[in-house]
Amino acid sequence: MPSEDDILNALKAVKYPGYSRDIVSFGIVKDVAAANGAVSVAIHLTSANAEAAQQIKSDSEATLKAIDGVRVAHVQVHQPQGGQTQPGTPTPGQGPQKAPGIARVVAVASGKGGVGKSTVSANLACALAKRGEKVGLLDCDIYGPSIPLMMGVNERPSVTEGDDKLVPLQSHGIKLMSMGFLLQDDQPVIWRGPMIMKTIQQFVMQVDWGELDYLLVDLPPGTGDAQLSLCQTVPLDGGVIVTTPQEASLGVVRKGIEMFRKVNVPILGIVENMSYFTAPGGERVEIFGHGGGQDEAARQGIP
Repeated sequence: MPSEDDILNALKAVKYPGYSRDIVSFGIVKDVAAANGAVSVAIHLTSANAEAAQQIKSDSEATLKAIDGVRVAHVQVHQPQGGQTQPGTPTPGQGPQKAPGIARVVAVASGKGGVGKSTVSANLACALAKRGEKVGLLDCDIYGPSIPLMMGVNERPSVTEGDDKLVPLQSHGIKLMSMGFLLQDDQPVIWRGPMIMKTIQQFVMQVDWGELDYLLVDLPPGTGDAQLSLCQTVPLDGGVIVTTPQEASLGVVRKGIEMFRKVNVPILGIVENMSYFTAPGGERVEIFGHGGGQDEAARQGIP
C-alpha cells in the first residue's frame, strides 16, 4: 500500500483550478489514510465555488486510482457553506458567505506596517485592470486608510435607492471603497474590535460592487480583528504576503503566513518590496539588503 508521502506526492499533480499551484502546496489536503487497497483524503476549501470543488474531487480521485495498489479512492471535499467545520471555526450558518457577483477575493497582507502593502495592492489592482479584468479594491485599514491618496480619489460615496448600499468610487477603471472616503480630513477612528468587525462585514456585503473578477482586500498590519473579520465574512481565494528584505520584517511575516494557513487560505506568493533603488548615477543601492523575501518563500515552499 502507498504511504502518506506517496499519496501526497501523487496529489501534487492536481492543480487548484485557476492557479498554477497544486492542492498540496496550498495546504488544503487533510486526513490522508490508506488500508486494504483503499485510499481516502479530505480536502478543505475556503472558496464556495462548487465547480472548482467538483473538479478538484474528480481530478484527485483519478490521480489516486492511478497509484499502484489502489483499488478504491474516496475524496471528501469540505466547503465553507456546508459539511463539517474544523474545530474553532464558525458553524456553516455563521461562516463565510460568498459575496454575490464577485468571482475571486484575494487579501494582501503583512505582519508589519510600513512595508508598502497598500502600494502593492494598488499596483496589483491596476495591473489586473489593465489586463481587462473587472477589479475592486477594498481598503480594510480602518485606522490608517491610504488607498484614497494612492488612487487619487477624495470624494464621498453615494447610496443606492431601495437597498441603501454604498456605491464604490472609481479610479483607473477600479472600483474603490475605503474608510477614508467616509471621514473628514484628519478625523481619527477610535473604535474597539466589534466596530471594526462590523464595518469590514458591511464593506464586503453592503457595497454595490456589481460583477467583479477580482476583489483585492488591502488589510491592515498584524493578525487581529480586521483579518479575523474578513476570514469570517467571505471565503478567501488566496492571500498575498508583502515584506521587505530585512529580518525585522520577515520575522513578523512568518506570523502572517501561519495565520493564513490556520484559516486554510491558499498563499499565492510573497512580494519583496523596497528591495533596492537606482541612484542618479545608475548604481543599484540595496538599503535593506536583498533576497530575504525570496529565501523565505523558498523556505516556506510558496512562490
